[in-house]
Amino acid sequence: MTSHLSGRHLVGDIGATNARFALADADGNLSHFASFLCSNHCNLDAAIAAYLTDVRAPTPPRAVLAVATTPDGDQVCFTNNPWSFSITDLTQRIGIGDLHVINDFHANALALPYLQNEDVLQIGGGNPVTHAPMAVLGPGSGLGVSACVWSGERYIALPGEGGHVTMAASDSREAAVLDILRARFGHVSAERLLSGPGITNIYASLCISDGLDEIQLTPAAICEAALADTDARADEAVAMFCAMLGTVAGDVALTLGCRGGIYIAGGIVPRLGNCFAASPFRKRFETKGRFSDYLAAIPTYVITRHDAALIGAAALIRSPRNGL
Repeated sequence: MTSHLSGRHLVGDIGATNARFALADADGNLSHFASFLCSNHCNLDAAIAAYLTDVRAPTPPRAVLAVATTPDGDQVCFTNNPWSFSITDLTQRIGIGDLHVINDFHANALALPYLQNEDVLQIGGGNPVTHAPMAVLGPGSGLGVSACVWSGERYIALPGEGGHVTMAASDSREAAVLDILRARFGHVSAERLLSGPGITNIYASLCISDGLDEIQLTPAAICEAALADTDARADEAVAMFCAMLGTVAGDVALTLGCRGGIYIAGGIVPRLGNCFAASPFRKRFETKGRFSDYLAAIPTYVITRHDAALIGAAALIRSPRNGL
């Protein structure tokens, strides 16, 4: 008996904690969303098999998987997840005829042209310029950075490792934090501060800078304390995190001419809600001296949709006439 899901394609967003899946039709429309804890499955094969069983779908003809790492040829080794696999072997084991594996922020960049007003929250002013470059930054387990540009016919993603650029200080307080982290890590990338572990690094460094014993709180505890306004140092740590994110976002916008907009993804910022909107993020984004007016015209958004990477993965399923 032929399943009504025959001919649907598989898309996935595989991170450090969760493996999210959906089915996509030929136009990239998504259905049958599901999320699995990676720790509940021994490998990616098992998670995919569990998903296809749950939704009663046959083996799909094509699949696009967005992964929280950079594929190295045929090999995929996750940075914050014990899973690893060969793309060729996975294709053969699952029986998918056409499997593509891309970085998760490659997928987030591909999603940007398809996001609607209800999928984002604008922070500050500015208006997007049609077909101008757009970029996405995502503080989570690490810091993902990617962009997309218009080729004249379609959007093309520009995957990279922008989370590992060198972090710069904008005032003496930030400089003190960077000095402490530099002594510990040597090179201090943006990711060392603009991620879940980064918030912990900021908080601990502020303790040391104030002559106190280092306190290691979880990112969730720091954010919760800041939102509840019960810990002044947590307030400062979150404010510094948001300000530094504004610095890096402004750098990306200047480097790539992102007059189409800068988007913030990842698991941290959406949880901050109004705290982020009231933070120094936008002011720092615009504070670029002679180019402050240039940046003031560029809109910045928080992506509120949880499945943006799946939308981007599905964009590779669409036919060329649909833009990607």
